[in-house]
Amino acid sequence: MSEQDCLFCGIVAGSIPAEIVYEDATVIGFRDIAPQAPTHVLVIPRHHITNAAQIETGDGHVLEAMVLAAQSVADAEGIAAPDRGFRLVMNVGPDALNSVPHLHLHVLGGRAMTWPPG
Repeated sequence: MSEQDCLFCGIVAGSIPAEIVYEDATVIGFRDIAPQAPTHVLVIPRHHITNAAQIETGDGHVLEAMVLAAQSVADAEGIAAPDRGFRLVMNVGPDALNSVPHLHLHVLGGRAMTWPPG
């Protein structure tokens, strides 16, 4: 899949609508269209990286921005309080049910989580 065909690249470009809840120069956070928890936000880099297995030397700033954005989302959603909690998930490949080949970090919270997750 090329970047021109990538759903998440379309969201970054503004050609595909999304409920954006966070953005900065490096990443965008938006609500998942099929939420698995009361809070389910996807944090993606503005530039295309296929998945976590494709991260290269020099992409560390992207991962840092993604985690900091997730913290900001969790704070804004009220799920980062000491008596609450949230889960961060990255899926890689079809066995992990990664359906959009653009690196993304799921921020899930607002309910008690179970383990194992899948």
